[in-house]
Amino acid sequence: MEYHLQVPFLKNDIKTLKSGDYVYLTGTIYTARDAAHKRMEETLNEGRELPFQIKDNVIYYMGPSPAREGRPIGSAGPTTSSRMDRYTPRLLDLGMGGMIGKGKRSPEVVEAIVRNHSIYFAAIGGAGALFSKKIIESKVIAYDDLGAEAIRELKIKDFPVIVVIDSQGNNLYETECLKYRKE
Repeated sequence: MEYHLQVPFLKNDIKTLKSGDYVYLTGTIYTARDAAHKRMEETLNEGRELPFQIKDNVIYYMGPSPAREGRPIGSAGPTTSSRMDRYTPRLLDLGMGGMIGKGKRSPEVVEAIVRNHSIYFAAIGGAGALFSKKIIESKVIAYDDLGAEAIRELKIKDFPVIVVIDSQGNNLYETECLKYRKE
């Protein structure tokens, strides 16, 4: 199926999505990679608030290249999601709506997705130039000293993603492989 959704999400929107669905996201998402996730964990451990509202929002695992003149952002392709796995269950338990990245997730992340009725999307690796054209606005909102790994707020329009792990735990990376396995 194909869907056009606003972000941040409503939980009912997430529940309708199934592994393998094509989704076009419009609205506001946030970027965070390894270093930003580490800082967010330190912030939470110190009892302080995160630099943005995590509830129902989406984190895109991405660190852009510098923007060309007249563009809000440079190439904006996904990074490998598993590097954030140690931090993700806690963020999901705090209400994070979903994540965009590439690659497999740990069993602990899958359990947290199901427990919190969240979702994991894949963005196609190597398509950073295409994704940058779907980003209307980009501004650093936290951890500016991290450079490309700073947290950014992105305004997006028709940003293309694929549901990999849905809120029920169905995993496209597992189900599609089974179709081609020889008995």
